[in-house]
Amino acid sequence: MTINESKRQLVIIGGSEDKDSDSQILWEFVRRAGDTKAKIAIITAATELPKEVGENYIKVFERLGAEEVYIIDTETRRDASSSTALEAIAKATGIFFTGGNQARITSILKDTKLDAAIHKQFSAGTVIAGTSAGAAVMPDKMIVEGDSQTHPRIEIVEIAAGLGFLPGVLIDQHFSQRGRLGRLISALLQESAVLGFGIDENTAMVVTDSQIEVIGKGSVTVVDQSESTYNNMYKVLKDEPMAICGVRFHILSHGCIFDLKNRQPILTSGTIPI
Repeated sequence: MTINESKRQLVIIGGSEDKDSDSQILWEFVRRAGDTKAKIAIITAATELPKEVGENYIKVFERLGAEEVYIIDTETRRDASSSTALEAIAKATGIFFTGGNQARITSILKDTKLDAAIHKQFSAGTVIAGTSAGAAVMPDKMIVEGDSQTHPRIEIVEIAAGLGFLPGVLIDQHFSQRGRLGRLISALLQESAVLGFGIDENTAMVVTDSQIEVIGKGSVTVVDQSESTYNNMYKVLKDEPMAICGVRFHILSHGCIFDLKNRQPILTSGTIPI
């Protein structure tokens, strides 16, 4: 797996983003998608309440000034190959994946004509955003489910193929609120991924080129195990605790920048070294 270095934009949200007041994160998505010229396609495949969830986001994005907002109805894989859906995606300047169940997104969309069309739009500059389950599907491997508030163990996490907009990393959402550090580390060890990102609620990592900017009220926890010195994953049973040494952590708040290529925060001139 390699980090995507092309000029593409992702807004990856940890869930429970503000929809009612200044809506900072969703406004940033609309701004990047064209501001008052934005045409936003909402993908509701993750939720079992597509109409209700979709209409809620339509109201938010219209309030934030988008020119056109519409739902792409994808309740089945057949829907994901319809000419109506393909035409709707082709005109979008921003594509938004709602929350729900990430396994529903991939089961309905992955390897369909709509999936290919979304990737084509992404390559052409359409901004892709996702919240909660919509964030989980961004890498090529995703955390499907797993126990929270526990130490790392092999059995606590299930991993499957994601949609591959940001290869080479793993993403977990609702991170601090649900105590998911243990499951993110477990997933990293099992997938041999270098970087893991834990995104808090009402917080997003905005990916442009090979840089990430954090926006929102919480933090993004970066787990870098590229230089780890030891782990006992192959020596323990599934229900036994895992050990790992030499892992690097970064806790990034609003305005912080992280370089994906060099796996380092970019410190501003005003930063005081410790």
